[in-house]
Amino acid sequence: MANIKSAKKRIRQIKKRTALNRVYRGSARTYVRKARRLIAEGNLAEAEVIARKAYSALDKAGRKHVIHPRNAARRKGRLMAALAAAKAAAGSR
Repeated sequence: MANIKSAKKRIRQIKKRTALNRVYRGSARTYVRKARRLIAEGNLAEAEVIARKAYSALDKAGRKHVIHPRNAARRKGRLMAALAAAKAAAGSR
């Protein structure tokens, strides 16, 4: 345990930051997971709505450096590619 006053303050600040970061990271993961599940089920209209929310959540997490901005961009790209592939497959049927 820290003895120095400034170190104790840093510990308090880190706890607050960690809690906030968990919210941003968790919401991004949740939306991505939901979108991928909907794509797999073939529910593309609803998947598109959730994918937009996932896109926004990933942008926010990347902007706040909760995840690396390039990591956010990569995840967004993969999600949108999956959605586009599912739409193309549904259109060719």
